[in-house]
Amino acid sequence: MTLIVVKKKAGESDEKLIARFRKKVLFEGIIPEARERKFFKSGAEKRKERKYRIKHLREIEKKREY
Repeated sequence: MTLIVVKKKAGESDEKLIARFRKKVLFEGIIPEARERKFFKSGAEKRKERKYRIKHLREIEKKREY
């Protein structure tokens, strides 16, 4: 995980500071990464998910081609 540091600028309100922080957190993808790391996944589970994701994306592409 990465560490995000947001310093308050001169004359900046607390709401603006929080909005900037939230924007950085979303841009860095910290929340999805934290959700993924919440529970341990074995290598087999990760490979299975990756395989399913690839299969799913291929099916979507086939539907778009029609």
